[in-house]
Amino acid sequence: MRLTRRTFLASTGAAIALHPFALRAQSNQAHLRLMETTDIHVHVFPYDYYADKPVDTVGLARTASLIEDIRAEAANALLLDNGDFLQGNPMGDYVAYERGMGEGQTHPVIDAFNTLGVDASTLGNHEFNYGLPFLEAALAGAACPVVSANVVTAKGATPAEDETLVPPYVILDHQVTDGGGESHPVKVGVIGFVPPQILQWDRSHLEGKVETRDIVEAAEAWVPVMKAEGAEIVVALCHSGIGSAVHEPGMENAAVPLAAVEGIDVVMTGHNHLVFPGPDFEGFEAVDAAKGTIHGKPAVMAGFWGSHMGLVDLLLERGEDGWHILEAEVEARPIYLRGEDRKVTPTVESVPAVLEAVEDAHAATLAYVRRAVGKTDAPLYSYFALVADDPSVQIVSNAQAWYISQMMAGTEWEGLPILSAAAPFKAGGRGGPDYYTDVAAGDIAIKDVADLYLYPNTVRAVRIDGATVREWLERSAGMFNQVAPGGRDLPLLDPSFPSYNFDVMDGVSYRIDLSQPSKYGPKGELVAPEANRIRDLSFNGAPIDDSQEFIVATNNYRAGGGGSFPGAVPENVVFEAPDTNRDVIVRYIVEKGTVSPEADGNWAFMPMPGSTVVFDTGPAGQQFAGKVAGVKIAPVGEAEGGFYRYRITL
Repeated sequence: MRLTRRTFLASTGAAIALHPFALRAQSNQAHLRLMETTDIHVHVFPYDYYADKPVDTVGLARTASLIEDIRAEAANALLLDNGDFLQGNPMGDYVAYERGMGEGQTHPVIDAFNTLGVDASTLGNHEFNYGLPFLEAALAGAACPVVSANVVTAKGATPAEDETLVPPYVILDHQVTDGGGESHPVKVGVIGFVPPQILQWDRSHLEGKVETRDIVEAAEAWVPVMKAEGAEIVVALCHSGIGSAVHEPGMENAAVPLAAVEGIDVVMTGHNHLVFPGPDFEGFEAVDAAKGTIHGKPAVMAGFWGSHMGLVDLLLERGEDGWHILEAEVEARPIYLRGEDRKVTPTVESVPAVLEAVEDAHAATLAYVRRAVGKTDAPLYSYFALVADDPSVQIVSNAQAWYISQMMAGTEWEGLPILSAAAPFKAGGRGGPDYYTDVAAGDIAIKDVADLYLYPNTVRAVRIDGATVREWLERSAGMFNQVAPGGRDLPLLDPSFPSYNFDVMDGVSYRIDLSQPSKYGPKGELVAPEANRIRDLSFNGAPIDDSQEFIVATNNYRAGGGGSFPGAVPENVVFEAPDTNRDVIVRYIVEKGTVSPEADGNWAFMPMPGSTVVFDTGPAGQQFAGKVAGVKIAPVGEAEGGFYRYRITL
């Protein structure tokens, strides 16, 4: 069922509010609305499959309500998708790894696109995650053209002579109604682009099968072809982020130099999982973050997972040489609002027809996430993650290192030692005495991964030296209060220090000297330059070489400067993964079958004879207290707020 303006209005009783462009349009002018979805990542239902619960912040079924509202407000509208639709949540994995794409079957997200009436789409980098045969089978069910100009099966002398994997562009013959009520044809050219880095990210699927072109190089070749073929308005579906204005060959985030290409009128961007127009891109060269323009051209980025719908309103004017843009307005409309108290309020309801289109796949995905994908031969718990090496952090760290070792293969950084930094997320605190990871030994289901990794971060790798590894750990050691030698039952943990900033670094061994003050303050500022809590830091059994280079696997929050860790800065990033940490953990478990995430005891406290400290954790941790390696933990008794207190003899 394809939704129409009439069926939507009948179901909602909504009143039509015409855009000012529609009201102002004269007989030679027309209002055209271009709508964007991007980075849907198979999020059709408003549901978090990892947490196994409904949510109000995601879902194409919710975005659909905005789309139909927009169609109701305008006589002329096109809906375009900007890629990354086939992979990104357990529904995508279920279809790819279990159900498959049999003859006559349609991918559920394609069912949703067909129901919504998407007019054209492009390929994102995640479309290649399951291999080319799966991609081909999924696209076969699409009712709309899917284009991409810079993924080629055979290179020609110029990009315009390439044989592309899918058509490089499409020219949509669209009818617009002008201000006088007359209908006219307009040719809207739609061209697509994907980061050339797909050859690195999905090397195993793509090597020897396809090549890529630089995004700007491909655009400069193909846009004149589109114009010669009659395209009056050219829309670039740029599954590439907003980044530097300076063009560099092969750049991943090329939306700004792409917008400068002559002949492109509108840029629909994505990949960053951010919102444009908006404050995310304030201060970027050639970018007006308030108005929503790049190089003066209208541009939009509609968040991710259906969180927003991008909207470009165009007032077109017809001259002797066809239609051109007279004025433009841009916005990204959200499906929810978040208050100052962080509470989420949905602004729309799901469109039933879109839910119905993927209902069977949704039910099958629920069964899939609740079923085991692997086993752990040890329990995974975080009750003692802040005071000792911990199995719940260990498995995250192991998965990150496993993944980054693959991603570094064939790069200039291949062969550098790989360390992995991970922190506990569920560690009590304001979350309460039950806010801990607790997964029993035995089967691990996909939904258990949310218990191990709360956030939808993506994996990053940074390159730092041994001296910076030490400073990274000094910053992390700010978790602990200073302990006076001989002190008895002193509080160990600084309650103002977030657990997600307590990075444990695997691949090195070290001890923490609590008699020293913290070298770094609460915001990462240097407060005690002479202090050194990190002792006996070693790599491969020998003292670490301060000048040796390392690759550290971490997440985008940390690598982007989150927590202000020395060395964890964007300029040190050597790899930005297209995959979330959660997805990597799932793949790791599936690959290994059975994981053995017992903590390896690579860090501990320095002995302080005669000193004891106390800390509080969840009461359910009592069953594990005697099994924590490398530290003497003894129960003290009940603590405030339902927690349980323990003593450590240093």
